[in-house]
Amino acid sequence: MKKNNLKDFFKGWFIGDFEPSLLRSPDFEVAVKDYSAGDKENKHVHKKAVEFTVVLDGVISMNDVKYFKNDIITIDKYESTIFKSITDSRTLVIKTPSVKGDKYIIDETDITQRQPRKV
Repeated sequence: MKKNNLKDFFKGWFIGDFEPSLLRSPDFEVAVKDYSAGDKENKHVHKKAVEFTVVLDGVISMNDVKYFKNDIITIDKYESTIFKSITDSRTLVIKTPSVKGDKYIIDETDITQRQPRKV
């Protein structure tokens, strides 16, 4: 038996095609993410991955829709989302496949932008 801690991994991501990882896999990635009330993520899309988010605790919103403990949200490829933590919250996130750099920020202030910006 081996013990690890989420703090030893990048932003809660502990399984996927990256290091450090408990299980290196190109097939999927897993994270447990903790947020404080008011935390936000920029509007973004994934071009290759489908994302599943389970609300473990607290209240979050995606695209101005509120989600509560035990809700599961499926975000398909090319479906944009804006995340906000309404209360202190914890989520479990699973993405498939695990593709480095598959997060594209959408700059809503630039109406001339045709392609999302890769981060």
